[in-house]
Amino acid sequence: MDKLEDMASVYEFDPLTGNIPATKVEITVSLCVMYTQGVETKQWREFGRTEVIDNTLNPDFVRKYILDYFFEEKQNLRFDFRLEKPLGGIAGKNCGTIILSAEELGNCRDNATMQFCANKLDKKDFFGKSDPFMVFYRSNEDGTFTICHKTEVVKNTLNPVWQPFTIPVRALCNGDYDRAIKVEVYDWDRDGSHDFIGEFTTSYRELARGQSQFNVYEVVNPKKKMKKKKYVNSGTVTLLSFSLLLLVSEYVCFTKFLFAVKFSGNPSQSTSLHYMNPYQMNAYALALKAVGEIIQDYDSDKMFPALGFGAKLPPDGHVSHEFPLNGNIENPYCNGIEGILEAYHQSLKTVQLYGPTNFAPVVNHVARYAAAVQDGSQYFVLLIITDGVISDMSQTKEAIVNAAKLPMSIIIVGVGQAEFDAMIELDGDDIRISSRGKLAERDIVQFVPFRDYMDRTGNHVLSMARLAKDVLAEIPDQFISYMKSRGIKPNPSPPPYTPPGHTHHTQI
Repeated sequence: MDKLEDMASVYEFDPLTGNIPATKVEITVSLCVMYTQGVETKQWREFGRTEVIDNTLNPDFVRKYILDYFFEEKQNLRFDFRLEKPLGGIAGKNCGTIILSAEELGNCRDNATMQFCANKLDKKDFFGKSDPFMVFYRSNEDGTFTICHKTEVVKNTLNPVWQPFTIPVRALCNGDYDRAIKVEVYDWDRDGSHDFIGEFTTSYRELARGQSQFNVYEVVNPKKKMKKKKYVNSGTVTLLSFSLLLLVSEYVCFTKFLFAVKFSGNPSQSTSLHYMNPYQMNAYALALKAVGEIIQDYDSDKMFPALGFGAKLPPDGHVSHEFPLNGNIENPYCNGIEGILEAYHQSLKTVQLYGPTNFAPVVNHVARYAAAVQDGSQYFVLLIITDGVISDMSQTKEAIVNAAKLPMSIIIVGVGQAEFDAMIELDGDDIRISSRGKLAERDIVQFVPFRDYMDRTGNHVLSMARLAKDVLAEIPDQFISYMKSRGIKPNPSPPPYTPPGHTHHTQI
């Protein structure tokens, strides 16, 4: 390509033939198209497409796909790359590679607004001055650079003032405030062969200092610097202003899920929801497995405390409303969903199912954990699997009202065909739950009737995606409501810049 272009520019016109002896080759990489998959229909729908880039074998797309990440959904993506014009297949020759590189974007939703100007940029146009614009690149974990912003072109000037622009902080540095940001300055040309003026590097932490002598950058062209001994720079770029718009950002928090299973009925009777059928899973096991598989990816270590309630325990037959499923009071943790199912099946053989059914003890059990960690570093979710019968409604309401002040949520999964009026009341979506005239500070209960997601035989979940969505639907808002009510801020802005060799002295 380089040789072809050189010939075209050097021998622009042959006076004898009137023809240009070399032709420019144009290859158009049109775009990359991204598709999202429907939750229910599984159909692929186009979400967005990049811009078209002409004249390059290495397209660097500016337009990014920013889509909402839903806590409660599994989101499948598909990328299609297309070429507008076919590349001529030459036998035995590699005609090019297109690379998709990805880096997980931090969930920081802060936006930075900044404005730049430049002074005494190199003159690139034969007639007139230059038409400068800037291109910003974020450095990646592997040392490569990804384009993240282009300014507009300012025509015919060596001292441009660009318009302010707003960019997500994650696009600039992906949450790493010291990661290099490379900026290149170009002179725009109509045919797309923009002339390189020079470059500089900075970081988000530097830019966040705002307008100062530290945010004046020399624009350097490395090739010129190597060739000319007296070369200083190709102009300077100055940050005129910087401001940060704080939105709801990522909270660093460990989520711990705890399971509680209600024991009642006779597991040897086929009508019991706990019936141990050798050929298929019972209702409780099905619900444990289905819901457990949904939430296990959100638990920090996949070690789940699992409790049973409403059973007589060996050796003396005392009734317990908070006993470890695995029989180990010192260590009630089960390893993954399989560990919970194993402990559940084992406990059915050792304990005697009993009534009445009290919810308050397991709610208070988890509340004790949550009360010990109220700094926003941990959040607890209690998952109760029950047939809906409750013997201690007033005590449970009181327990929930008290728990609403703590970093915890409760998901109730109802199994079987009973009426779930009491569970719907605890959910508090229509009427906020109260106890002794005191309203719960926030809604922390989500009720899901498992039968709504089962097929007619009751053996299979019809839609795991819909179940997942409904089970987890309210957790993010409940989590945020706790953090806001306690004035716990998201990840802080970068700390004040400290020049190398200096330290801050904090007054105590």
